[in-house]
Amino acid sequence: MKQDRDLESVVRQRIRGLRVARGWSLDELATRSLLSPSTLSRIETGHRRIALDQMAAIARALGSTIDQLVESPDDDDVVIRPHQHPERGVTTWLLSRDSGQTVAKMRITRKVPQVLRVHPGRDWFTVLSGTIELRLGDRTILVGTNEAAEFSTMVPHAFGAHGGPAEVLCILDHEGERSHLGPGRDSEGPEEDRDEPSGPVRAG
Repeated sequence: MKQDRDLESVVRQRIRGLRVARGWSLDELATRSLLSPSTLSRIETGHRRIALDQMAAIARALGSTIDQLVESPDDDDVVIRPHQHPERGVTTWLLSRDSGQTVAKMRITRKVPQVLRVHPGRDWFTVLSGTIELRLGDRTILVGTNEAAEFSTMVPHAFGAHGGPAEVLCILDHEGERSHLGPGRDSEGPEEDRDEPSGPVRAG
């Protein structure tokens, strides 16, 4: 299949590119991967198909992994497309994600949810445009464009747009991601009776 041939061509380019970037000759990579220079030459030039065990040895020698060598060459690993949740009034762009934190851009059109949530950790966001209304316990804080907020998520909290749509860049730990980016999180649970918050406090 053409798609398989295209991917194999990309893998060959990556192997050669990593080797050249390290300043290694074919002999050097051959020594490190326990393959012959002629085998590596045929792999790089497309005159030999790459066996899985050979790819594993080459990836290990280059300080890479098989997954990195065969990852998709499509735009999907470059272009970050939005995930729209109109029922929640939130559009999210996941900018990066690892085992510990998620960096996301969010466009928020909803008002502050009535239900305040608590989870372990801390949340951080900076406002790119508009104004965010942040509820922290019995306080209401307005965070404007180019301002940032950071707070313990053990304090009951929720946030929404104030006076029109707002965009934020946020860093969330695993619990924060589940709470704020998970499907339907802000509409779950019963509304609880609580005292009215004090007047808005301007972040500064």
